[in-house]
Amino acid sequence: MPLPQLTVCRHDRGQRVLITLAGEIDLESAPLVRTALARCLSDGIRTIDIDLAPVTFCDCTGLNVFLHAAQQTTEAGGTLRLHHPPPTLDLILRLTGSGFLLPDVPLGHPSPPLGDVPAPTAQPPRHRTVPLVSVLSVDVR
Repeated sequence: MPLPQLTVCRHDRGQRVLITLAGEIDLESAPLVRTALARCLSDGIRTIDIDLAPVTFCDCTGLNVFLHAAQQTTEAGGTLRLHHPPPTLDLILRLTGSGFLLPDVPLGHPSPPLGDVPAPTAQPPRHRTVPLVSVLSVDVR
């Protein structure tokens, strides 16, 4: 029996969740990611952090899953952020204008720890409208 090409781990912390994906995200494994993210929303989670550090490959199918999930999360009043994308996915995110899925961290500053819940601020949370973008499969090198 072959090993699964993608592993999904979910760590709940109140109204926040950390999803860690490991392996390859492609046409075959994208439904698993879609289901995991939809389940977070149906469970009432409104802050979704996705750790992509262990991801070895992600094609445009995976990007479309993230864009759809971001739109659904925004419509539910929440946020979805991708952390530590592999270099090729980072490039695709920036080329397609989908960099809004990445945390707003100034260059040269480390990303905030994924498991920490940010301290409340006097300002209301920012919600961005997430455009639904169709992305064609292309070979980016």
